[in-house]
Amino acid sequence: MSSVAFPVNDLLRRRLQTGLSIATLTLSVASTLFLLFFSSHLGFGLGSATGLFTEGINALFSQFILFIGILVFAIGAVLSSFIAFFMMSQRTRDFGLIKAIGCPNSLVAGYFMTELFTTTVAGCILGVIAGFLMDYGVTELIFSSYKLPNLWFAPLVLVVFFVLALIFGLIPLFRASRISPAKAISTVHYYELTTETKHKLLSKSGLTWSIASRSLLRRQSATFRIVILFSIVFILLTVSIAGGVIASGTTAAWVQDSTGKNTIAIATTAMGNQYVQLLSSFSGGSVADYFNYSASDLAIPNSVIQQLSALPYVAVVDSRLILYGQIQEVGNFSFSDTGTMSSVGGNRTANSLVVGVNPADLASSWNVEGRFLSQNDTFQAVVGDSIALSIYSPDPNLGILQANPLVEDLTFEGTTFNIVGVCVDPVNNGFVTYIPIQTLEKETGFSTPNILLVTFKNSVDQTETAAQIKTLLQKTDPNLNVFPLTPTIEKDESFLALNWQTIMIMPLFTLISAALCMVSYMMLAADEQHQELAVLRSIGAKPKFVVLVLAIQSLVVLFSSFGVGVSLGTIITLLILMPQPIVTGFTILEITGLLFAALAGISLFSLYPAFKLARAKILQILT
Repeated sequence: MSSVAFPVNDLLRRRLQTGLSIATLTLSVASTLFLLFFSSHLGFGLGSATGLFTEGINALFSQFILFIGILVFAIGAVLSSFIAFFMMSQRTRDFGLIKAIGCPNSLVAGYFMTELFTTTVAGCILGVIAGFLMDYGVTELIFSSYKLPNLWFAPLVLVVFFVLALIFGLIPLFRASRISPAKAISTVHYYELTTETKHKLLSKSGLTWSIASRSLLRRQSATFRIVILFSIVFILLTVSIAGGVIASGTTAAWVQDSTGKNTIAIATTAMGNQYVQLLSSFSGGSVADYFNYSASDLAIPNSVIQQLSALPYVAVVDSRLILYGQIQEVGNFSFSDTGTMSSVGGNRTANSLVVGVNPADLASSWNVEGRFLSQNDTFQAVVGDSIALSIYSPDPNLGILQANPLVEDLTFEGTTFNIVGVCVDPVNNGFVTYIPIQTLEKETGFSTPNILLVTFKNSVDQTETAAQIKTLLQKTDPNLNVFPLTPTIEKDESFLALNWQTIMIMPLFTLISAALCMVSYMMLAADEQHQELAVLRSIGAKPKFVVLVLAIQSLVVLFSSFGVGVSLGTIITLLILMPQPIVTGFTILEITGLLFAALAGISLFSLYPAFKLARAKILQILT
């Protein structure tokens, strides 16, 4: 038989073990590659494209993807090395048998290295293909168009996982080559037992637990590795599920509150369409390159504002003057505890919407670091998070080592404003600056607003009330129109939620590969105990006894890992969560349900070897 035919036939003979090894490696490679591809589509990390969302939410996504990416890669690497190590460790007895009949070490090693190389290459190549398919499917679903990501990620991930699997697969082969055939055939080396199997009388009381725990203690090395592996898996699940659910709800509330509930916009057709486009840019909508916000025909008469304010079903009329121009950073100085003075910021510039608002009549409420404008403010400003992270952040390339928008100022149209807050706002993707409308009108010479945000009382029907206002405007000022903002905000929220959900399901592929690895471990447990369990079956033990013994072992491993992983994952989640997260009772129930569902799914899936062994005939088990 050729040196290639024997390994191939051997792999085909052990189809289940071979399939589990290839599937585990495939999912590990695919999940890691998909994570890199997806992050580049959103504009994060290496090879990133133009980002979506505001810079603040973008940074939050980046932070989560960084943590999850590290965990996914770590689990993938551990899984790949574990499954390769596990697969080759099970060949120790075969290695000893072949050596016992006179086959030289070099030929035996060549057989098993061919098996290792075949499964590793197959798993890595299938993983790269699956990663591309996953990326294509998700990108088409979210963005409706597919753009090729950075293709260098594919060979990078393939080489890393191939090398890891190959190295850790060769370790047991080299170890087996140095031991005698007699030791290689021994159950101590085959099952990695700490001591030889010793059968002793067991009392009827606690028989099931005694058999299960004794087997776990005999396989300390394999048990310890699988507990470590699943602890990391549950850390990943906790961070992705708990962090993703909380962050999704919190950021959705930021987006909704920044526009206001039950709110419509009133403006001329051109201005209204432009504002809707500015809102939709958050979820990938396009905005015109140039729009003349200072055009005189965009102005809204004060008589319209007064008329709307008098309507009984209107809660707030938020008058805003929107302009567009360049703002410039104004640096400052800070003093340390020792009295040393250092410069903060520089003189960078950025294009921004500049929105004049009346702090006494606001339809919106923002998530603000610092504070928002108050009625007594005159030359104060609040900048969007994209402004803060673009021109008010440290930049070593420009020699700016310290920067803080709440310490610095800005200038617009020659007027200096003190920055008192940084807000998250989807309008123009966060490139927005808010200042008091009276100051903006005085400094620019524009005396009337060019858009109104009207908030209805909660008791009214928004569609019907908007229609009534539209009819009223046709009589008062036919140039004005009504623009519902709810559909645009819902689209932004849906797009945001879809991306968070994608991040949350990324660990699903890692979870599946870990479950496959757990099946391999339980196959080892079933094989190691098959004679003992067959004897018990022959003296009256029922098939369900076999399932119960192996189920206890599975649950001990999984619950130990679950406790460690969820505890550490919760700590990590609290460290990386955004300030002031929105956590409700339903959120906690959702997180708990998803985590226990994952635990239950792995537990049930891992019992496949137990059910297979329980259904087998006693003579078949003994042979």
